[in-house]
Amino acid sequence: MPIGYRNGTPTFAIFRGDWRGTTLRARRTSSSRSSTCPFPPDQDLEEEIGFKLFDRLSRGVKISAAGKLFLEDARRILQQVDEATRRAKRVASGQSGTLRVGFVESISWHGVVPDSFRQFRERQPDVELQLKPLSSLEQIEGVRSGQLDAGFLFSIANTDNDLSQFKVDSINLMLAVPKGHPLAKSKKLRLRDLSNASFIWFPRRESPIYYDRLMHECFRSSLKSPRIVQEGVNEATILSLVSCGLGVAFVSSATRWRCPAGVVLMPVADLNLRLPFALVWRKDNGSPLLARFLDDVRLLPEVVEFAKR
Repeated sequence: MPIGYRNGTPTFAIFRGDWRGTTLRARRTSSSRSSTCPFPPDQDLEEEIGFKLFDRLSRGVKISAAGKLFLEDARRILQQVDEATRRAKRVASGQSGTLRVGFVESISWHGVVPDSFRQFRERQPDVELQLKPLSSLEQIEGVRSGQLDAGFLFSIANTDNDLSQFKVDSINLMLAVPKGHPLAKSKKLRLRDLSNASFIWFPRRESPIYYDRLMHECFRSSLKSPRIVQEGVNEATILSLVSCGLGVAFVSSATRWRCPAGVVLMPVADLNLRLPFALVWRKDNGSPLLARFLDDVRLLPEVVEFAKR
């Protein structure tokens, strides 16, 4: 089997030795001679590589020490080429390789995000699935730069020309309150009831669109200026601070799947803000693995149902 070429001609060929005692029978892969018959040692190959493969004897030929080593290495190379071909075919068909996906931690506890990861691992056991919890802005930068193949993030209003997205679900907001807090006794909460509450908020830089929409909704419903006493960069941090009794906080409804024991989640009647989240990727990413992942996510029952709303 030729594995190297010079001007279209085999530079050298993998050959197979099969001998008993001092005789050798071989096959040439680039010769017009019959491959089923013994043939004289390949002197052209010996001349090209610069050493003798065979010792010529009066009663036949004997493979030389250098020839034996060459044969062993040639067989190993052929095996490696075959294995490399199989691996490359699996990558090209989306059956192997690496897929890097980001996600916002607060939406990863239940539903589309964990279901998509679980299903992909089951269907593609040979694929390395790298998962990275990041903010929405960090994921956008990661997808743009090629550090991520895709990301689950809070939907961006205006997708850049180089990015694609499709919405997969949405969440609403609830108020996280420490157990024993006076607000925890309320049967029906409205935003105006929170005017004196101490809030744990998140920095605007973490999600400008989400931040501005929430502030607008509060202002529209008589909570003109929430009293922010502490900031947390992610929902896990915010929940831990609420659990410590430092204040109350707006958190995603997905929090109910991992709510700390010292925190009560309460609906706010006039907080009408749903946050859609989407799967985002670069349009020019031609990864077969990414294409499979996108198709699988689109067919998840939750995503199909959400698309009907």
